[in-house]
Amino acid sequence: MTPSFSSLTDEALIALGTIGERASSLFNPSLRLGVTGLSRAGKTIFITSLVHNLLHGGRLPMFEAAWSGRISKAYLQPQPDDDVPRFQYEDHIARLVQDRLWPDSTRAISELRLVIEYESASSWGRMFSGGKLNLDIVDYPGEWLLDLPLLTQDYRAFSRNAVELARSSARSDLSGKFLARASQVDAHGEASEETARELAALFTEYLAACKADSRALSTLPPGRFLMPGDLDGSPALTFAPLPDLDDSRAPSGSLQAMMERRFESYKSVVVRPFFREHVARLDRQIVLIDAMQAMNAGRDAVIDLERALAEVLECFRPGRNNLISRLFTHRIDKVLVAATKADHLHHESHDRLEALVSRLVDRAAERIGATGADIEVIAMAAVRATREASDTSGSEALPLIVGTPIKGDEIDGHTFDGETKTAIFPGDLPKNPESFFEQLESASQPTIPPINIVRFRPPKIERDERGVKLSLPHIRLDRALNFLIGDRLE
Repeated sequence: MTPSFSSLTDEALIALGTIGERASSLFNPSLRLGVTGLSRAGKTIFITSLVHNLLHGGRLPMFEAAWSGRISKAYLQPQPDDDVPRFQYEDHIARLVQDRLWPDSTRAISELRLVIEYESASSWGRMFSGGKLNLDIVDYPGEWLLDLPLLTQDYRAFSRNAVELARSSARSDLSGKFLARASQVDAHGEASEETARELAALFTEYLAACKADSRALSTLPPGRFLMPGDLDGSPALTFAPLPDLDDSRAPSGSLQAMMERRFESYKSVVVRPFFREHVARLDRQIVLIDAMQAMNAGRDAVIDLERALAEVLECFRPGRNNLISRLFTHRIDKVLVAATKADHLHHESHDRLEALVSRLVDRAAERIGATGADIEVIAMAAVRATREASDTSGSEALPLIVGTPIKGDEIDGHTFDGETKTAIFPGDLPKNPESFFEQLESASQPTIPPINIVRFRPPKIERDERGVKLSLPHIRLDRALNFLIGDRLE
């Protein structure tokens, strides 16, 4: 049974908001696209490239509305939600194109409205459609999304799950300081602000260590502990799980009672409004993941990525919209899971990456019994930072990728200067995803040779004969667009 993330009050507010938005959409068609992902997956880059390619007529052969010439123009307009920060597209594109630097990672929610004017593909559609779609893009951290299952838990369940995870073989060496200190406190003893702050700091330190590139773990709730924003230091973020709690009622004034109260505050102040005001209003969703980083980090990181994907898919209340659900119980009817940074592999491995992530998504969906949602998987690069080459000096041609590695990155003891183009053999992914997951199930380390993951600088954008800068190059951004919004431009 799928857990309910919302209360009756939430459902009423969501229903009222949905009715208003649908009524408005009859005269001013809109689609809300959620963009999220796990750490370092490239959410900001995806949105920036999407907008830039639509504004500048980029090469999008798999996006039917663009390929057929039915999109007449696209332009930015003020977003509908004045209380949400604007996605700073202009700053991000300047950093990408002029400075050839990657934009900073998503740290909070933001929004952008892109208006697409088009001609319907059918005479019937041209008769009744205004030929305009407002695409409202909502960018938010994946860590916040992974907080939603907390709404179904009380403090004891949260503590039990968090401590069990912290004690697992994948994390025990990272959580030692936190667990050692937490085991010393008396949960029924007098509440202490100093103890609460100490435990919260140690718990946050442990979560940050899990997120580091060397571990690349994905399941890290509560998400705001690593992205506190203006809640930094507030009681709603000053709590931590306690180990081995019994079923007795926490005495009034005790440490456990304080932690319980603050955990409930976190849900009511942080998680519930985020679900009600943002996630519950989405129509379509793309989830970006850095699967190669997890594979390089090893078996534990891949298993944790699968766990995180299961929780992500469960959050989207999967199922197709019908007339009643469209009006009263808003549902996301399309979810795209995108394995990013495909430009870090030769094209020979793109299909292998897609097959591995497809199987990972299938396994995650099976864990939660997900049915009905239209879930697609692709391997893509929203901005392609490399080109392909081959080394023919040996008996067989060796597939290479060529780009400019970021200054300070290393491979085999060689440190790059940030200016020199370099040819790199990226490594190969296994041809058979089933053999990979069989090894995963057998508790052995999957035999994938390490992928040479190097952070490349963004590409230099050339100008055409008129001096106009061309759009950002990509891999399969057009296919992503066709899946996510193509049916709304028919």
